[in-house]
Amino acid sequence: MKQRIHQVLIVEGHHDTEHLRRFYDCDTIETHGLGLEEETLKLIEEAQKSRGVIIFTDPDSPGNRIRSRINEAVPGCLNAFVDKMDARTEKKVGVEHAAKPVLDAALANLVTCESVPEGNLKIGDLYELGLCGRDDSAERRMALGKKLHLGAGTAKTMVHRLNCLGITKEELKKELENS
Repeated sequence: MKQRIHQVLIVEGHHDTEHLRRFYDCDTIETHGLGLEEETLKLIEEAQKSRGVIIFTDPDSPGNRIRSRINEAVPGCLNAFVDKMDARTEKKVGVEHAAKPVLDAALANLVTCESVPEGNLKIGDLYELGLCGRDDSAERRMALGKKLHLGAGTAKTMVHRLNCLGITKEELKKELENS
């Protein structure tokens, strides 16, 4: 019997929907890529009010833009992240290419990005900790994102996601020491 997901999953396209339904009893709303229309945002807003939503977009630049736009328009969404390396073929990247254990881990480590508490991480903190400004910073952010189930991203994206989790500079420092 498939695991039931109560919330509505927000995905980019029908291949994502088909792939997720192979493993889960779930409902989806498809954004149809970057062509996210106001009507779709209203549908997501209604789903958020009635059942809650989980944004499960692809681990690429368009997926991140869609995720940001939805989080901005519809407060309180849950976010599931898969790592780019775990969701790809030779030519494509997407949720539809992730294996079930990867999907399970993403759905077990959901993040809500509502408001960023005062005094949390800044870009300068990432610079100080080697997560930006160094030759290996992108790789270090990728490893941290994988460990914390936040996906990869630019320093600005990583600061935002870490702040969503409420991670302090000291906690981040400890995470990096334990890597």
